[in-house]
Amino acid sequence: MVFSEIDIELTDVVFNRIGKQLMLITAGNKESFNTMTASWGSMGVLWFKPVVTIFIRPVRHTFDFANSNDFFTLCFFDEEHRNMLNYCGKNSGKEKDKIKETGLIPIETERGNIYYEQASLIIECKKLYSDDIKSLNFMDSDIPNKIYPTKDFHRFYIGEVISCLTKK
Repeated sequence: MVFSEIDIELTDVVFNRIGKQLMLITAGNKESFNTMTASWGSMGVLWFKPVVTIFIRPVRHTFDFANSNDFFTLCFFDEEHRNMLNYCGKNSGKEKDKIKETGLIPIETERGNIYYEQASLIIECKKLYSDDIKSLNFMDSDIPNKIYPTKDFHRFYIGEVISCLTKK
């Protein structure tokens, strides 16, 4: 039997959203939370659990919130909200009130985690593991030179998917 190589196109809505759309990563609770725009991430099964993996650089304000909270949410938006997500990606919550400036409307999950009324898909996660990306572990030496010229390597967080919400 002979196999032929084909182009693989991910058609699952979540994989298309992570790869082609922007998402907001939010950590914290109604008293204190922060959100940031991201376009990197992955989903799969690890340790017999459905999981997502997100990546946050230490310089991001959301980094401290992700480290100090047990949960995070991923919110995906329709194209009409791209300006909001671009704003959240270009501005720091340390310096600006991104929620006020964008008009995002925060809502709490049953567990007290934050998502947004404007989102079309919300994935709520419980942190299982985190670690820092290390330059010595790269097999392709071009990646750290291109992506991390200042050596500000991401920390990655693996979170168990504990709920998914979508608009009816």
